[in-house]
Amino acid sequence: MSIRPVKHESQARPTREGAGVHLHRVFGFGDPSLTDPFLMMDDFRNDDPAQYSRGFPWHPHRGIETITYVLAGTVEHGDSLGNHGLLGAGDVQWMTAGSGIMHQEMPKGDFAGRMHGFQLWANLPSSLKMTAPRYQDVKAADIPVVVDDDGTAARIITGEFWGRKGPVDGIAADPVYLDISVPPGKRKTFKVDTYRKAFAYIFAGSGTFRDASQPVGVKVEKEFQGEELNIRDLSGNRTLVVFDTGDEVTVQALSLIHI
Repeated sequence: MSIRPVKHESQARPTREGAGVHLHRVFGFGDPSLTDPFLMMDDFRNDDPAQYSRGFPWHPHRGIETITYVLAGTVEHGDSLGNHGLLGAGDVQWMTAGSGIMHQEMPKGDFAGRMHGFQLWANLPSSLKMTAPRYQDVKAADIPVVVDDDGTAARIITGEFWGRKGPVDGIAADPVYLDISVPPGKRKTFKVDTYRKAFAYIFAGSGTFRDASQPVGVKVEKEFQGEELNIRDLSGNRTLVVFDTGDEVTVQALSLIHI
């Protein structure tokens, strides 16, 4: 058994997309080999409707898959094939653009104005870039949740984990996509296929990832008395961690951590 050391850490960067939606880009502006076959990830959490309500009007996709995971609020979507739908809290949409499609995504906050969610883009292999477009819309209730004895919980969106299989299937990259929460003070080790790339995105809580010898905090830039400092930050929120080779990933939760 070998614990995967941390290979790369970075914080999501604020940017705007669509019709002026304020969001944070997790990756998609650096070396694509770090997260291949995933090309981009956006964190569109926002509590101010003025910063997201104009949404993502009609735009094209081709040769990729887009994966939308909603945590709070709703996203109404429609496309050039006449499909329409509404994603709510906990729902997932896996769209294979294939040969090409036009669509739009219009977010709406919950009762408190919160609009929280993520979108991933995955590259399709050349042999599948011209396949017919398709959707997999999965409701929150259909996504299995497994809770371990120590309170660690895993929502399994796609792939197999802890004896359960996620509802999204037929994906070219054959990924394992999980939403995991680890209780405060717990140290948890997760098995990872040795031959797969692995990364985690911490979107709430605090903790450290460990290599074989010591905790690894997340290196981030912070401003102190007007100067930018590079420090090891254990807060973790909005932090991407890419792991090197090995067959286990270990996290030490300081507060309730979501990855």
